[in-house]
Amino acid sequence: MFFMNYLITLLVLVISSVVYQKIAERFNIIDKPNHRSSHVSPTIRGGGVLFYLSILIYFLVSGFEYPYFFIGVTLIALVSFIDDIITLSSTIRLPFQFIAIGLCLFQIGFSYDNYLLIPPLLIIGVGFINIYNFMDGINGITGLYSLVCIIGFLVLNLKEDIIDNKLLIYVLMSVLVFGFSNFRKKARMFAGDIGSISIAVLLFFIGFLFIKEIKSPLILLFISVYGVDAILTIIYRKYIGHKLTEPHRLHIYQKMVNVLSISHLKVSIIYALIQMIINIIVYNAYDLTLSTQYVILFFTIILLIFLYFFMFKKVKEFKEHGSL
Repeated sequence: MFFMNYLITLLVLVISSVVYQKIAERFNIIDKPNHRSSHVSPTIRGGGVLFYLSILIYFLVSGFEYPYFFIGVTLIALVSFIDDIITLSSTIRLPFQFIAIGLCLFQIGFSYDNYLLIPPLLIIGVGFINIYNFMDGINGITGLYSLVCIIGFLVLNLKEDIIDNKLLIYVLMSVLVFGFSNFRKKARMFAGDIGSISIAVLLFFIGFLFIKEIKSPLILLFISVYGVDAILTIIYRKYIGHKLTEPHRLHIYQKMVNVLSISHLKVSIIYALIQMIINIIVYNAYDLTLSTQYVILFFTIILLIFLYFFMFKKVKEFKEHGSL
């Protein structure tokens, strides 16, 4: 019975992918490349609607499980999809992002009694979903990286039983279906804001639920590769005087593609593999003493920072001398 449910869901997602591509072509929901883009041909935008659809399917078949999370992700998915079509200002997007994260926190179990924790968690959550969105810039990276993150949570959940596995499996299937049209040299469609923001809200919800239940700081490492690249790039952009709201190509993954001429798919695989290795470390260390976990957390982040600056230096040398 469970297998049949998964098979039907997969079929619905495949059909939805084909239908959405036809709709997007009909209504010109197309990402046209510009001088800051990492792609060179028009590509369908908003393919990440499949991620939201998988969450919707789970919500319906589960008997309306995690209602506040679902309301939050629905709200932000709608706003993000509108943003994919007509581009909304941050003053419009941000309030909905705070509401979505607030609903996730309420679903996790945070209440008015946690009034000192809620404001910083709201800021962290909104910051995280925007960081995840910033990192969606080349073919394959959002799909493959999200796949690794979700598998990491799924494997850990098989041991700890913190969240319904079906939610993770449904979303996993949607990522695979999306990847069929995105993980290729010339992508058929991009995730868009609806995809990257929706999957980021899901990962925030799952991540903080895991942290709350098993009290392990190492759970933060499940998104550490994205986190280090994004945060250090923000710091660098502030240092050189860039406006953070302006589009750019300064992330390390963008430099690897646009300066070092490494293919989109190779860069996406590199990011996913590094994150996979870290996830394996987390799985084998999350139940150690807290002091040991903090040591692992510290040295893992330091290593990622070192890798960031190593690649930053390599890119600079390539620009100056034309070779690595």
